[in-house]
Amino acid sequence: MKTIVIKLEGGVRGFAEDKDLAREIRVKKVIPALESHQGVVLDFEQVKFSTQSFVHALVGEALQRFREQALEQLEFRHCSPQLKGIVQLVVDYSLGGFQQGSTVEKSERNISNTVTVKTLPEKKAK
Repeated sequence: MKTIVIKLEGGVRGFAEDKDLAREIRVKKVIPALESHQGVVLDFEQVKFSTQSFVHALVGEALQRFREQALEQLEFRHCSPQLKGIVQLVVDYSLGGFQQGSTVEKSERNISNTVTVKTLPEKKAK
């Protein structure tokens, strides 16, 4: 499977919050790649923190449209612990919400087993 890498910009002090930019990335890159059965790496190396709305704008529609298949094609790379939590929340919400207790367990299993969410130690200041 061919894979595209999307390097996300951190904005001011590594904070990603521009929902319009996230939507543009989703519409122009993420959705077309998923439709053509390509892998998508979302590289958060330059992002330390993000709003939930940014992550939702980035992948929410893709998860709702492609469901479990999206989890097989998406990889979230270089996530800080904070970003990992936000990604897990958005994945769970997008795949079914919080009505059933098993939904949370299922999405955590999908994230840890299917989607690579790498949490790397923060870079030390030079």
